[in-house]
Amino acid sequence: MANADLRTFLDGLGDELIRVREPLSPKHEVAALLKQAQGRAVLFEQVPGFPGVRIAGNLLSSRRLAARALGTTEEGLIDAYVARSGQGVPPVRAAEVPVQEVVHRQPADVGALLPLMTHHEQDAAPFLTCGMVLARDPATGMRGMGVHRMMYKGGNRFGILLANPPLSLYLANAEREGKPLDVAVALGVDPATFIASIVKTGPLGPDKMDIAGSLGGAPVELARALTVDVDIPARAEVIIEGRVLPGVREPEGPFGENTGAYFTNRSPVIEVSAVTHRREFIFPALVPWTNDVDTLLALAGGAELLGQLKGLVRGVVDLELVPGTSSFAAVVAVKNCPSHEVRRLIHLALNLDRRLKVLTVVDDDVNLRDPREVAWAMSTRFNPERDTVIVGGTEGYIIDPSTAGGSGSKIGFDATRGAGAQFDKIAMPPAAVARARAVLSAIDKGQA
Repeated sequence: MANADLRTFLDGLGDELIRVREPLSPKHEVAALLKQAQGRAVLFEQVPGFPGVRIAGNLLSSRRLAARALGTTEEGLIDAYVARSGQGVPPVRAAEVPVQEVVHRQPADVGALLPLMTHHEQDAAPFLTCGMVLARDPATGMRGMGVHRMMYKGGNRFGILLANPPLSLYLANAEREGKPLDVAVALGVDPATFIASIVKTGPLGPDKMDIAGSLGGAPVELARALTVDVDIPARAEVIIEGRVLPGVREPEGPFGENTGAYFTNRSPVIEVSAVTHRREFIFPALVPWTNDVDTLLALAGGAELLGQLKGLVRGVVDLELVPGTSSFAAVVAVKNCPSHEVRRLIHLALNLDRRLKVLTVVDDDVNLRDPREVAWAMSTRFNPERDTVIVGGTEGYIIDPSTAGGSGSKIGFDATRGAGAQFDKIAMPPAAVARARAVLSAIDKGQA
């Protein structure tokens, strides 16, 4: 069932939603609670200094919540994502535009309008971490969107890290003409649309708004922004309109990134021309280096890489991006895959995904989502001298602190039984395991 907007999604969570009535500050306190409540969606009902405003976070901090967002089951989450992300439901023009109920043109102090969050102890300023940035390519007119962190610089200015396409390409095209790039930042969209914003697409599409409609099960309602040439989701909670200044780069950070480390960059700057929002809006929160990020990367990055590898190497069964690694590390499970094919798989995977730098390959008798079982495979089936693949001279990913934006290297581990001694992993009879689970489930239900 489609969620018309963020409010519909939150209402549908019922008792699963933690409601915090204690006033907590957007400076550190909200982020600290969200970090402690991983796996459960949270709604902060009082925000000091912002009467009537609420903050919602941890919205995708478990596969269960992601499945709710897409109207599917945990077991069917990846399959549903893959099937729908390859389709498209075109957006429609909105009859009503709730996000423009309140309009602030040329705001002198955006920080007085929005509860901008400071997350970590050494963060230089408040940051937007889940702003869905929308723009049009000045060269082709194509629409694009992505999630890019934004540092509040005071007044009407934000720094923005534009390291990834398509928006990095759009800015380059605008700067070649010496012109600013019109952008709109949507905050508080329904989770399916937010997921669509980080789907990897080629330079010629498909349109991510079409993917958002497919993931969410209904067309996204769009309206025209008031001060920039950009279409916006009409049912978002907040829209920040502005222009990325051509040729301007300023210090941005330090900021506690998804790598679990602080990162600083020289980044473009946005000047805000308007802020619009719903009455008593809900402000979204996403804390870096948490389960929300793991879930998003598993869908947008892991599912895509798994599909590519299945098409290139026979025997690939499953893939898991290791939680907490910002998709720099992954585990792949294979079945009946000889050692030479495992080695080819390692080279392919490390080259297909520029983020990925550590890959472990295991047999399908190992639960690749259980760190204990993966560690067991590495301890009993992996021989370091024989089963290690190192690739040097690779491109360093911009937020990877081990490369500092320069060149890097990658490594693969063959922890399959085909590489060494042939032996079976101990196991219990399936019937006995099923019986034990049924008994424990009955006990749990009786105690509920």
